[in-house]
Amino acid sequence: MQKKAGIIGLGLIGGSIGLALKEEGWEVIGRDSDPSRVDEAVRMGAISAEGSMRDCEIVFVATPVGSIAESVHQAFQEGANAVTDVGSVKGSIVDQVNDKRFIPGHPMAGSEQEGIRGARSDLFRGAAWVLTPPDGSDDDCFEIVQSCVIGLGADVVVIDPDSHDELVAIVSHVPHLAAGSLMRIADNHSQEHRSLLRLAAGGFRDMTRIAGGNTHIWPDICIDNADAILSVINEVIGSLEETKNLISKKNRIALLEKLEQARTARINLPTGVPEDIDLAIVRVPVLDQPGELASLTRLATDIDVNIFDLEIAHSSEGQKGVVIMVVALEKSERLMGGLMANGYRPSARTMDV
Repeated sequence: MQKKAGIIGLGLIGGSIGLALKEEGWEVIGRDSDPSRVDEAVRMGAISAEGSMRDCEIVFVATPVGSIAESVHQAFQEGANAVTDVGSVKGSIVDQVNDKRFIPGHPMAGSEQEGIRGARSDLFRGAAWVLTPPDGSDDDCFEIVQSCVIGLGADVVVIDPDSHDELVAIVSHVPHLAAGSLMRIADNHSQEHRSLLRLAAGGFRDMTRIAGGNTHIWPDICIDNADAILSVINEVIGSLEETKNLISKKNRIALLEKLEQARTARINLPTGVPEDIDLAIVRVPVLDQPGELASLTRLATDIDVNIFDLEIAHSSEGQKGVVIMVVALEKSERLMGGLMANGYRPSARTMDV
């Protein structure tokens, strides 16, 4: 029987999820407040049809942050099984949704293209997709969401909602605001020097590229994640003040140290996983209770072990089960050590492929 998924909100992200799900053989039902987006999504094959979220195994809510909680509640009222979202702020949404079947998420992927017409099925391949399951989340729903996200080609990262909001303020929200500030400064100066923007090449274009994205989503993001964003802005101001002082004092040695630190950190940013990687299967006996999968995957994230596949085998003999994780062979000992240090009794074997 064909699996059925739902998408509420058919913009760039929602449309890309739909295209990717259709390639994986899902029937995809979609909905949007703008009828023209629904028509376009059907035309380009991002959804099968418009309709209710009833009987959907998974529903992705891809609306603006301010309306996500309402859409999640509506999906459950219509009969959806597991529901996730793609909002870039998590804490405020979790506070509004008290349902163990809701597994909040945030794909760290995007494009300068806006709307459904910019959607593409490979948008999430190799991208980090953050899941932030609250304590006590339903394990079966978590498994559905994680397995589906992995099927879209993304690498799942599991952290708690508050940590997510602090981290994305650093790697996403403030960089976008900084890029916008630089572009406004350049635009202001271009009124005096008409050749300025024509001289903007390489580095400037790369650094300000994200300022060309959809502006309408950002006021909600900034307000909902204000505390974390303001804290990081203060850090950026402090760092620029430090750099300013070093320049004013003509301190070449200290300047070089700061630039080298930044260069080394940039070079060491994680890249995609090689295709020819050896894999291991790690089996972990657990109590069959809410939140076990979230706890295990959060532990793996904390010790920098990527999970390529995951499932839970429920036992017919009482409240027990086995979580099965597929990880890189070279990281399996690290995962085993972390699990044992937290009281689990795992076993591992090389995966034959």
